[in-house]
Amino acid sequence: MTFEPVENHKAGGLFVMKCGGSTLAALPDSFFDDLRELQLSGARPVIVHGGGPAISGNLEKLGIESSFVNGLRVTTEEVLDVVEMTLAGSINKAIVRRIQGSGGQALGLSGVDGRLITARLVANSGEVGLVGEVTEVNAEIVAGVLAMGYIPVIAPIGIDAGGQRYNINADTAAGAVASFIGSPQMIVVTDVPGIMRTLDGRKTVLPSVTVGQIEDLIKNGEIYGGMIPKVRAAIDCIQGSVSEVVIVDGKEPRVLSRVLQGKNWEHGLLVRN
Repeated sequence: MTFEPVENHKAGGLFVMKCGGSTLAALPDSFFDDLRELQLSGARPVIVHGGGPAISGNLEKLGIESSFVNGLRVTTEEVLDVVEMTLAGSINKAIVRRIQGSGGQALGLSGVDGRLITARLVANSGEVGLVGEVTEVNAEIVAGVLAMGYIPVIAPIGIDAGGQRYNINADTAAGAVASFIGSPQMIVVTDVPGIMRTLDGRKTVLPSVTVGQIEDLIKNGEIYGGMIPKVRAAIDCIQGSVSEVVIVDGKEPRVLSRVLQGKNWEHGLLVRN
């Protein structure tokens, strides 16, 4: 099974949406109503989600220490058990329930299922442990779920040929999924307005940024914190059919529809070449 080509900025198109578990939990019902209406209109959304705060909370409850190196969670087998339990279990199913509660149709998966996401250790695995980088995404599985009329909801756990699991950054996983399935667009739903820059003495949200500008904005501190992995994932996936990444505030009314129809939105950031 293969995907038919789609045009960008069309409500009936294929797109990948990345969202953190805590962000999704805080989104209003109207966001999921918008998603349902898009699905009914023929759009083909694919969701990749994170869940960092929930993972940290469960690790704390179980008395398991957790630390980070350059934004990546140091992952032992013990930590990975909790990561998988949280992402592929409670977070994944909570998202499926919210979509179905609005009248949409969703099917939850992890990257382990059917070897949906094949991964290998990241280059600095000596520091971060069982953190993976994506080597392949089984687009046939995604196409099959979409063909059945369901929104794939994917937890970013990878697996290799030997059966070893890997913890994968959700932004990175979403970018890889978008690249491998040939999505023309990735939408990152977050709870921040975008990149703030001082212009004429006032803090202003940048409406767009090119790949060439991103590293300069990181160096001067205008892109910082959790926005760094988001824009770097955007750089990684802007290749082939993926022509742009849009980072938006999910609380803005009908933001998904507005982005897909090529309309302006109040808060967000467009990343492109």
